[in-house]
Amino acid sequence: MTSEKGAQMGTEEAPAQRRGGARKAWPATFDTSVANQARMYDYLLGGKDNYAADREAVDAILTIYPEMAFTARANRAFLGRAVCFLAGDAGIRQFLDIGTGIPTANNTHQVAQAIAPESRVVYVDYDPIVLAHARALLTSDGAGATDYIDADLRDTGVILSQAAGLLDFAKPVAVSLIAILNAIPDDDDPHAIVATLMDAVPSGSYLALTHMASDLLDRETQDGLEGLRDRMPKHFTSRSREEVARFFADMDLVEPGLVRVEEWRQQPGSAPDSADRSSMWCGVGRKR
Repeated sequence: MTSEKGAQMGTEEAPAQRRGGARKAWPATFDTSVANQARMYDYLLGGKDNYAADREAVDAILTIYPEMAFTARANRAFLGRAVCFLAGDAGIRQFLDIGTGIPTANNTHQVAQAIAPESRVVYVDYDPIVLAHARALLTSDGAGATDYIDADLRDTGVILSQAAGLLDFAKPVAVSLIAILNAIPDDDDPHAIVATLMDAVPSGSYLALTHMASDLLDRETQDGLEGLRDRMPKHFTSRSREEVARFFADMDLVEPGLVRVEEWRQQPGSAPDSADRSSMWCGVGRKR
């Protein structure tokens, strides 16, 4: 991106999609002058795939909600621990990761296939930024497989029909929804969306999710974040612990239950060094 036009509109070679030997290319065009959720998260995690607009948006949030950086890192660390549990203790070999985000270290397929090389992983996102980086997700262990679906979480029919090209829905599947349900407003009925996904997988499947917590943010912080609404790429809906627990209806929560992301199954001696606390609930549930 050397021209002024290129600085405003970044274009990368589109990744190829692997599904039964067929490969499909998507155009990946995006405006780098506007903050983007995936790039903002990348910046919080210390990544390099972000631009000035993303950094400015994050810095504005941090003045009001300084714990956001810790929360982002703790959220990512939870994903790794959850996948370790699912592939290891729970014996899951199929993963449906919705709301993938820009690839960083320890992506779902890398963690799962390090434990069980035959693991199959389908990633889902609709962000062109993520599509442009999807080639990194499509590098799988030879014994396993990965795939990428371009779809919105609300398009459950599209997700399930295309994921069936790689995943066997007659066998247990782990569905992960990491910090994505915050972007689904109440009007779109996020609980019904999750129920539809979990209805499609058999008993013994798992749901892993994280969600911004309205009851872990004080009113001053919530009001301050609301004041930044026009500067954000999306409006986020935080929810209470009770509302998040409803996503696990008819499931058995894995110990320690519904907790802050940094509290879920930390190894002894590996707790965060800082005294920061996240503002995000997390849990892993097993379908009965």
